[in-house]
Amino acid sequence: MDYPMRRDDPFHPPPAYAQLRAELPVSKVRLRTGQQVWFVTRQADAKVVLGDPAFSSVPNTPGYPAIRPLPEGPPPPGVFLAMDPPGHTRLRRMLTGEFTVKRMAALRPVIDKVIADCLAELTAVDGPVDLVEVFARPVPSLVICELLGVPHSDREFFNERSQVQLDRAAPAADVAQAVEDLRAYLDGLCRAKTSSPGDDLLSRLVLQRVRAGELTHEELVGIARLLLVAGHETTANMIGLSVLTLLSQRSRWEELCADPGLVPGAVEELLRFSSIVQQGVARAVVADISVGGQAMRPGDGVLVALASADRDEHVFADPDTLDLHRTANRHIAFGFGVHQCLGQMLARTELVASLTALTQAVPDLRLAIDPADVEFRPDMAVYGISALPITTT
Repeated sequence: MDYPMRRDDPFHPPPAYAQLRAELPVSKVRLRTGQQVWFVTRQADAKVVLGDPAFSSVPNTPGYPAIRPLPEGPPPPGVFLAMDPPGHTRLRRMLTGEFTVKRMAALRPVIDKVIADCLAELTAVDGPVDLVEVFARPVPSLVICELLGVPHSDREFFNERSQVQLDRAAPAADVAQAVEDLRAYLDGLCRAKTSSPGDDLLSRLVLQRVRAGELTHEELVGIARLLLVAGHETTANMIGLSVLTLLSQRSRWEELCADPGLVPGAVEELLRFSSIVQQGVARAVVADISVGGQAMRPGDGVLVALASADRDEHVFADPDTLDLHRTANRHIAFGFGVHQCLGQMLARTELVASLTALTQAVPDLRLAIDPADVEFRPDMAVYGISALPITTT
């Protein structure tokens, strides 16, 4: 089959995924570049690929799937998402303390304040307003500002540049300029934290790691850039897509309005149901291994379809149904293994807080356009919607 595959319904993965799970769960697909790679669709096999050191996350490893043009040379300093152990382990361990349950509880008042401010802007408009522009995008962006210690006076600049950088519809020159603006800004921010640390993630890394000689300035800047992208685009799209999904099944929205205690479980189900990491998680084989009965050799490429793994009939009863009361929800929307999303507790906290605030403050929220007119983003690495016009009264 050719990859990527076409969706028939924007709320569901391509129907070919179910066919592959049933008939050939580890198969070969052809990318747009002509490269042929293994394609993994069942959750058990996905966990093998994501959890075994026989698979590499480094993009310049031979066989790594070229879904998009791959950068030449090694990963930029600090971008541990594109590294294998031990380099990956060294950098990730420096950040685990920043994303604990305790740290997220301490950050919750900040998250609630950001959401309250965005909600006030959302409800101040007399008529239709774009939930993506006013709420879904700025909430995670402003929370990341708080986490990284971006001064309040710089947050409009930071928010504008980060949105342009992540806007796949923006002109290439604008995106490139935004990327450079943010790189230069984060370089300066890290230098400022080095000379005068505050009470934020970057400052703590300076005090605990940079001054001890365990982390370079370039690595600190790379970590800041990685956290910006990883902590913004996924959560922003998940907020918008979650609201649309609930509104398209109005009874589900009304359930949450009536019982906010359902929201944490609903967030887990929405993560499973949507699985917004749309383009497969890529790996390169670096040692002989068998997955799902298929022998893989060094130099092979592999794509793991998280959206398929989270609709696996072997794991979930009635997987194509959005069930807000689902209890055995063993989804892998945040990945699996050593690269499982470091910021998943932050994402969960933001999603629970956002849906709780929206369902309780604006229970009459409705789409301002026909659902068929909502513009989805089928070719993007992270699935979502471009805009969501809504009314709040």
